[in-house]
Amino acid sequence: MKDLSVIHVALAGNPNSGKTSLFNELVGTNRKVGNFAGVTVERVEGTLIHKNYQIRLIDLPGTYSLSAYSPEEQVARDYLIFEKPDIIIHVIDSTNPERNLLFTTQLLELEKKVISAFNIYDEAVKSGIKVDENKLQILLGTPVVPVSSRTKLGINRLVDTIISLYEDRQPMVRKFHYHEFVEERLLRLSEILSQDIELKQAYNTRWLAIKLLEHDEQVYKLIKDRAIWMKAFPLLTAMSREIQYHFKEEPDEVINENRFSFVKGAVQETIVFSRKRKYSFTDILDFLLINRITGIPFFIISMWAVFQLVFQLGEYPTRWLEIAFAWLGEMVTLNISNDILKSIIADGIISGVGGVLSFLPNILLLFFALAILEGTGYMARAAFVVDKVMHSFGLHGKSAISLITGLGCSIPAFMSTRTLKSQRDRITTLLIIPFMSCGAKLPVYILIIGAFFPVKYAGTALFGVYMTGIILALLSAKLFKSTIFRGESEPFVMELPPYRLPSPKSLFFQMWNKAEMYLKKAATTILIASLIIWLASNFPKNIRLHQSNSYQIKQTSENPYLLPEEKVSIINEIEAKESALQLKYSVIGRIGTFIEPVIQPLGFDWRIGISLITGFAAKELVVSSMATIYSLDKSSYESTKTLQQKLKNDYSFSTALSLLMFVLIYVPCIAATTIFHREAGKTKYTVLYVGYTLLTAWTMSFLIYQIFNIL
Repeated sequence: MKDLSVIHVALAGNPNSGKTSLFNELVGTNRKVGNFAGVTVERVEGTLIHKNYQIRLIDLPGTYSLSAYSPEEQVARDYLIFEKPDIIIHVIDSTNPERNLLFTTQLLELEKKVISAFNIYDEAVKSGIKVDENKLQILLGTPVVPVSSRTKLGINRLVDTIISLYEDRQPMVRKFHYHEFVEERLLRLSEILSQDIELKQAYNTRWLAIKLLEHDEQVYKLIKDRAIWMKAFPLLTAMSREIQYHFKEEPDEVINENRFSFVKGAVQETIVFSRKRKYSFTDILDFLLINRITGIPFFIISMWAVFQLVFQLGEYPTRWLEIAFAWLGEMVTLNISNDILKSIIADGIISGVGGVLSFLPNILLLFFALAILEGTGYMARAAFVVDKVMHSFGLHGKSAISLITGLGCSIPAFMSTRTLKSQRDRITTLLIIPFMSCGAKLPVYILIIGAFFPVKYAGTALFGVYMTGIILALLSAKLFKSTIFRGESEPFVMELPPYRLPSPKSLFFQMWNKAEMYLKKAATTILIASLIIWLASNFPKNIRLHQSNSYQIKQTSENPYLLPEEKVSIINEIEAKESALQLKYSVIGRIGTFIEPVIQPLGFDWRIGISLITGFAAKELVVSSMATIYSLDKSSYESTKTLQQKLKNDYSFSTALSLLMFVLIYVPCIAATTIFHREAGKTKYTVLYVGYTLLTAWTMSFLIYQIFNIL
């Protein structure tokens, strides 16, 4: 590996051009592949070994332009400009070449080695689109390679082209030329900028000149504080006036028109489109799915069907896992004589970790369903359908993508807000993402709903929880946009990809990734937390209580007037009371008792309070904490009863609804909060985020509990 020459290759292109799919095919990694814009929000690296070369590929966020407006576009631009990759692969959506080639003209301005990879070429051919590779690569000055990550068309040829271009066996570096009148002025401005040696070494000065004419704010900030600005500014002002006088348009409009004209001509010369207009499968489906009458009802029905699937199919493997962990706990109890070790393994590890792992089938089913919706292209339609609804609540249409992503995990949802150009829209969206039910909350929902709702209504109840979160998110957005974040959202054009059948390999890897993350969390965070909960629940020991109960048990055992079954019953009752009192005496019991006055109006006791506190670390810990606490508290229940049965016996329906509401709303987890702080950029927003979710959770749970108690 050390002796191999390294080639740095950047994958750049418009959103939804298939960059990440191509990246996965090239380097063999299992990145998240989404069929809508904004999935990739950070650069991701992978390595490929081929012909004595180590090819390091960097998958950049999708962008339409090298004039960066959003944080994700900034990531792509900064890498291409500052880190200077050896080769840029421009991934082009072959089904929409004209729009994609506009970005090619901007890449050519950098005067770097570029490969034009016409991706999704198999679909383009089916649609009647054919590219004349030889003629187009002469016009562009870049190698043109048709590829398809789905059928593996052109993958090997693309890798060979990287090496041949790197070795200058295919020396194709073309500078995109503008109108002669513009070029003359670009040359003069570029020569002035080149007098700054440091600037010349760091940047392509012709590209800087173009950006100055385009009124690029970031380039303006870069140059105006340098000494060369004293020479450049008068020339730039004069040139702008000359161009405006000559073309009767602003310089940036002239530059864009030049690009459009070149692309239009290149497409007419080299790309053949089928002249027959046929209604595709996509057209027919879209007539129903994004129709203003049928679109939203279909979205609601599809989400309802997903949650029915999660409960109906997930019920059986979940029960099997519960039985398996219960059996495992009994085996430990029967075969380990040391009471402390027995309790650690059975009551701490198996109850805590097993309580969470029992819901793994439901988690996998949820992410499998979401992967299908995303992979087929329906998620983009869902965002389009709710776009008008989002605007009525003051949100940008792209916020829908972040909220839908939040159904999987809050962390990528927070990161996806980088696609929003307006700071007001970004912060508002960040603040309402916690209302979306991430996958970590699902085990808590299933535990509570499974305990208090019949199976035939469980899926509908779960759907209701998710929809409640969506409604609260929209109402909160309206509140924020009407008060502290006033301002109109930008107009938004949603890009709708064609429908595609997701590959079984892609679906499997997405499910496996989620399972792997879940299992890792169970083996680390949840295991450690379960042991901490066990320790805090068992210590300090109430020695006097134990001595008193031991004396009572001895007296009962030696009482000649009691029948054997009466002795067993009395001893079990004594031990159960000791367990309950010991739990109250422990560290966790004292903490729970301390916070109980705050949560009692919500219908919660100290056990629920402790579980909710551990939920700040990870929402799955709410389940494992309850399982651990209840396995130690044998005051009212037989040990063979499931956690759901114990909850149903101990709490009312009103408490169950109140708890569902609290878990739905309050802070997702510490990791997500850290990412929120990074994306929001200011401590005051993080304080607002934590405070608002906690206050809303308490208020809504209080109202739910009190109203249902009255009813």
